[in-house]
Amino acid sequence: MLKYVAKRLVLAVVTIWAVATLTFFLMNMVPGGPFLSEKAISPQATAALEAKYGLDKPLGQRYLTYMSDAAHGDFGDSLKQRGRTVAGIISSKFPVSARLGGISVLVALCFGIPLGCIAALNRGKFLDSLISVVSTCGIAVPSFVICTLLMYFFGVNLRLLPTMGITTWKHYIMPVAALSFYPMAYIMRLMRSSMLDVLGQDYMRTAKAKGVAGFWILFKHALRNAILPVVTYVGPMLAYTVTGSFVVEKIFVIPGLGGEFIGAISGRDYTLIMGTTIFLATLIIIMNVVVDIVYKLVDPRIKLK
Repeated sequence: MLKYVAKRLVLAVVTIWAVATLTFFLMNMVPGGPFLSEKAISPQATAALEAKYGLDKPLGQRYLTYMSDAAHGDFGDSLKQRGRTVAGIISSKFPVSARLGGISVLVALCFGIPLGCIAALNRGKFLDSLISVVSTCGIAVPSFVICTLLMYFFGVNLRLLPTMGITTWKHYIMPVAALSFYPMAYIMRLMRSSMLDVLGQDYMRTAKAKGVAGFWILFKHALRNAILPVVTYVGPMLAYTVTGSFVVEKIFVIPGLGGEFIGAISGRDYTLIMGTTIFLATLIIIMNVVVDIVYKLVDPRIKLK
C-alpha cells in the first residue's frame, strides 16, 4: 500500500508539472496581453507594468522563475486585481465553491444510489422506465439549461427561490439541484447496471435459498459489490462538481472561484489562470488517489501495484 501511494504521489507531481507547463506556454502563445484592455494607457505605462510583473523577460526565464516560485506555494500577484495575491484569492473564494460542490456531491450520492437500486429491483416495470428517462435527461441536458429552467420557473414565475447570491439556505437549492443533476443521473445508471449484474450472481441465489431477508440481501450482500463502480466514479465526480460549478456560479452570481477563473481568462490575468489551474489539477489528482485507496478498502480482493 505504501509503495503504491508513493508511486502515485510521484506520478501526481509529474502530472501537475505537465499541466502547469502546457498551460503556461499555451497561455503565452495567444496574441495580446493582460494590459491591452486598459483604457487610455500609453506604451510607456504598458512597458512599466510589464517590467513590474516580469513580463518583459524572455519566455524561458519567466517559465523557470514561475515554476520555482510555484513549487514554494507562491503563485505571484494578480495582474488585474492590484494588491491581491493569487493565493489569497484562491483561499478566499474556493471555500464557497467547495461548499457548493460538496453539498452537490452528497445530494447526488444520496439520491442516485437508492434510485439506481430501486430501478434494478423493478426491472422492466414502470418505475424502472421512469427512472431511466430521468437519468437519460440528466446526462443529456447541460447544467446551464437546467439553471435557466430553474430560474424561470422557481425564481421568476413562482418567486419561491432567490436567483442571485448564496447567503441563506434557500440560495443553495437551485445551484445544488443544477450541479448535482448530472452526477446523480450517471450514478443512477451505474447503480442500476451494476446491481442487475450482482443480483444474478450465484452467491445472491444462495443467500435467497438460505432464507436471508430481502433487506439484508440488498444492503449487506448486493450493495457492497454493486457500489464499486460508483466508488470509482467519485473521483471524477468530485472534479466535475468543482470545475462544473464555474458555469453555475456565473449564472447564479455566486462569489466563488468560478467567477474569478472565468474573469481571469477573459482579462488575460496570467498569474491567476496559472494559479487556479495548478490548484485544481492538484485537487483532482489527490481526489483520484484517495478514491483508489478507498476502492481497496471497500474490496480487499483488489491488489494495488
